[in-house]
Amino acid sequence: MSLRVFVIVCVVAASQSFASAAEPTSVDVFIAGQDSYFAYRIPALLTTKPGTLLAFCEGRKTTLSDDGDNDLVLRRSTDGGMTWQKLQLVHEEGGDEVVSIGNPCPVIDPATGRIWLSMNRKNGRVLLTHSDDDGVTWTKVRDITDSASKPGWGWYAMGPGIGIALERGPHRGRLILPANHRETPDRSGPSASHIVYSDDHGETWKLGGNVGLHTNECQLVETVAGDGSELLINMRNHWARSGKRPELAGRRLISRSRDDGLTWSEPTRDEALIEPTCQASLIRYSWPTDLQRSTLLFANPDSTTKRERMTVRVSHDEGRTWPTNKLIAPGPSGYCCLTRLKDGRIGLLYERDNYKRLTFVTFTLDWLATKP
Repeated sequence: MSLRVFVIVCVVAASQSFASAAEPTSVDVFIAGQDSYFAYRIPALLTTKPGTLLAFCEGRKTTLSDDGDNDLVLRRSTDGGMTWQKLQLVHEEGGDEVVSIGNPCPVIDPATGRIWLSMNRKNGRVLLTHSDDDGVTWTKVRDITDSASKPGWGWYAMGPGIGIALERGPHRGRLILPANHRETPDRSGPSASHIVYSDDHGETWKLGGNVGLHTNECQLVETVAGDGSELLINMRNHWARSGKRPELAGRRLISRSRDDGLTWSEPTRDEALIEPTCQASLIRYSWPTDLQRSTLLFANPDSTTKRERMTVRVSHDEGRTWPTNKLIAPGPSGYCCLTRLKDGRIGLLYERDNYKRLTFVTFTLDWLATKP
């Protein structure tokens, strides 16, 4: 190798190393008061097959209320989140009538590339739409409540966040959407996490297993287990909210399934994952291979008292321990959603500044591993 080529290689390698550990970059994607919405809440973030970023949320027209006149909106980015296209209205009902549409929870079918997007009407009905053109247009919604719920269930919420497609085992390709419900006609009873799944590329959906009472908003990943795989579901803890066993609050609840979501183990606390009773995000970044480690990523407000200190954690042992963590922002923060960008960077869309904005931040695994 000539000296000139050697120098060029060294410079490129050094620049790549520097870039991999560079500080995060951020941009506000949704700002309260813009585009005729009072506020934006409940983010969901997805990277499509071509690499487009889809940022979904609720556009709340007049108040911050979960039961207000809320629409489901979207912004797209085709340059890794540096710039974002204008706001798209995905679904709205009622005009000026108070009809709440929300809890976005999308999933991509890896076999077809079709993007399925689930949502709720009035925090009860389950609606579904899909896009075959990278999120540019969406089909008319259809109501799948009869197959995704049970008679008598009251409050019902998809995700919020994202669903997954199974990559291993006998049900490879199964689409799974996380959700939660109450078995009372109102919000008086305790909530319980559950899943909804499809084995025919989203044409029909079935109700999966309930996880357990006092669980709530949830996200899940497929994990390695012995010579097979299992599902890990990570849930908001409602022991305090329900007025039962407040001493069990302050930590995330987890459960595992060895039959792809039909039954679940008894929920337990993950002592490493503290929370102030809030939604969180969980994704698989990579599977274990000869060239890389298994990597799961988790994000939430890292506090037991307030929604603040947005933090990302890393696990290399299928979610059993979380030894690495990095503070994203010290101030007020809330709901969030992680994604892996096409170039390997990590994206996070999260509520901050007391729900005044939804901010998108990008960083790398190398940055997560650096000491503060």
